[in-house]
Amino acid sequence: MAEKGYIVAEVKVHDANAMARYRLMSQAAVEQYGGRFLVRGGAAEILEGKWTPPQRMIVVEFDTVEQAKRFYDSAEYQAARKVRENAAEMNMLVIAGVDSLI
Repeated sequence: MAEKGYIVAEVKVHDANAMARYRLMSQAAVEQYGGRFLVRGGAAEILEGKWTPPQRMIVVEFDTVEQAKRFYDSAEYQAARKVRENAAEMNMLVIAGVDSLI
């Protein structure tokens, strides 16, 4: 069984209107490529370490790392990135999850 793939992003918004358009476009792309939002901006509390409090965190689950990369590389998501270009700073990574033990 393939490992789940997760897109994790930290976002600092500068232009709320452009980000609203980006969110609609990126959500459609996530759904088209089989992703599911697990975290989308909820309250965050630092428990340990030297984190900087994030303005907004996002975690999206995909069936595989490869599927997460297909989403990221897709024409649909690249169009959304263009809309976001000057609207926010974003750090994003893809990470492999673990296979379920159940």
